[in-house]
Amino acid sequence: METTLTTSLSLELALVLLVAAIIAVPLFRKLGLVAVLAYLATGVLLGPDGLGVVSDPERILGASEIGVVMLLFVIGLELSPVRLALMRRPVFGAGGTQVLVSALLLAAVLLAYKVQWKGALVAGIGLALSSTAVGLQLLAERKQLNSDFGRLAFAILLFQDLIAIPLLAVIPLLGGVKNETFTWSMLGHALGALALVWFGGRLLMHRALRVVAGTQAPEVFTATALLAVLGSAWIMQQAGLSPGLGAFIAGVLLADSEYRHELESQIEPFKGLLLGLFFIAVGMGIDLDRIAAEPALVAGGVAVLLAVKFAVLFGIGRAAGLAGSHALMLGGTLWLGGEFAFVVFQEALRVRLVSAENHDRLVAIVGVSMALMPLLLLALDGRLRRHDARHPPAEPARYDVPDAASQPPQVVIAGVGRFGQIVARLLAAQRIPYVALESSAEQVEDVRRSGGRIFYGDPTRPDLLRAAGARHARLFVVCTDDPDSNLRAVRLIRRLFPQAKILARARNRQHAWRLMDLGAEPFRELLGTSLEVGERVLLELGVPPEVAADHVRRFRDHDEALLREQYLVYDDDAAVVKSAREARADLQHLFEADAGPPPSAAGAGTTAGADPVRPASG
Repeated sequence: METTLTTSLSLELALVLLVAAIIAVPLFRKLGLVAVLAYLATGVLLGPDGLGVVSDPERILGASEIGVVMLLFVIGLELSPVRLALMRRPVFGAGGTQVLVSALLLAAVLLAYKVQWKGALVAGIGLALSSTAVGLQLLAERKQLNSDFGRLAFAILLFQDLIAIPLLAVIPLLGGVKNETFTWSMLGHALGALALVWFGGRLLMHRALRVVAGTQAPEVFTATALLAVLGSAWIMQQAGLSPGLGAFIAGVLLADSEYRHELESQIEPFKGLLLGLFFIAVGMGIDLDRIAAEPALVAGGVAVLLAVKFAVLFGIGRAAGLAGSHALMLGGTLWLGGEFAFVVFQEALRVRLVSAENHDRLVAIVGVSMALMPLLLLALDGRLRRHDARHPPAEPARYDVPDAASQPPQVVIAGVGRFGQIVARLLAAQRIPYVALESSAEQVEDVRRSGGRIFYGDPTRPDLLRAAGARHARLFVVCTDDPDSNLRAVRLIRRLFPQAKILARARNRQHAWRLMDLGAEPFRELLGTSLEVGERVLLELGVPPEVAADHVRRFRDHDEALLREQYLVYDDDAAVVKSAREARADLQHLFEADAGPPPSAAGAGTTAGADPVRPASG
């Protein structure tokens, strides 16, 4: 009976949260506000100080932190180990500077407020930390993760995650309590967990994904993707480290994998839903009673927090070479408090470094800063847009040969078999950025061994196309072997990107006509090779090279015109056959008009008429 009641309450709570999010997010989007603010507002409304639907937000917060874990996994997929090594200077340089300077300045303010120095130092460090979930989610929503300030913001957030464990180890020492959270055994477990996730991931995850991809079972691949994320997070958590750090390392290990985009598309729905639940739980934890009791003090604390961190971040951005507007955006992205501050403040309260009253005030300040963050960033962004409108930037330099490794794809190739490989190799030779998608794991492995930029996944799935950066593409080349899959991919691309230019492989004339119905430009897969063979036959029979080349060119022009003519009546078999016969006669007359027809004219005429008479094979 008790179990049934608990299940019923859990289902009701889940339904309430989902319905509230479904209503709030579209409403806030329509008002031009980001989704994070909608989730926070939903949490405040449903929390203990709102309607009271949820009285224990900590329980929801603990479960929803899986969303943050998945967010860090997806971020890790965007970073290869080589790129991560190159980021060590911004991570430890910019990140370390931001935490140190912000913590000292904020601790000085707390000292002036009569907080004893140990408590002020710990609280200052907690306030110096920013919200990884909010910051990265806002950057992702605004498509700014790959901007110069977005990369620097990520480096700073990564450093903040790395110092979390040492910080928790130091707090009991400062409080004069025996450090129960840190021993040499704990250090050994932490290093062992890091080694297990890193080396085990490199040895096992790629092999496991290759085997699972070979089964062609999407649900098994989804389960494997979730296992990679949650398993890495669990190993880190068991060693006392951040589970998000484990998921991030797993993502980094798979960043160079051919399965990267498929993994991202599988994790994305879970990540978005659980991350929304996380922000709802954060909103529930905002102490409205404390804000109502001391509005001036909380408002002043929020103002000091934002001003200090914004000034420090702006200075770091300028020192790192960011433009003034981008340094402002860096400050506006990370000046809020972070969810890890709640953990720091709770630990400081446990060892009596801060009083219960100051703990509640600090929690309220961080919660309000997180709630105000999207609105403040929106206002800052609007001001910068108005400034840019008045002072348009100079046109950036253009390069004839873009760097394929650092730019979004200009071309998306769907299917990299015999046909698509040639297109991919030609683009690679010109250093034109492209992304190729292929649903055959064996084909992916073969092409990647030769250095091709190809990823495993079904190109007829919208989430995979989005994960591969299809919104940036100027051109889609659909080269899948199966005509039905080919048509599904073209239909999907046309629906998602109505203005896209699509070049598609066609099996025969009927297939080409159906592609033309969808607005794609068809390329019959054997036409070019057949014409090359036909030209060689004419040469072997003694036809002069210039005459053979001219005949092949005119045949091709004539056949392309016939394809377009028959497209208008292709659903009428009688009309197609009639036009084919007329075209054969026209082609024969065209060649007979030449002076001195070649010895093979009769044979050539027969061959030329074969394709139009049997339109299904050309």
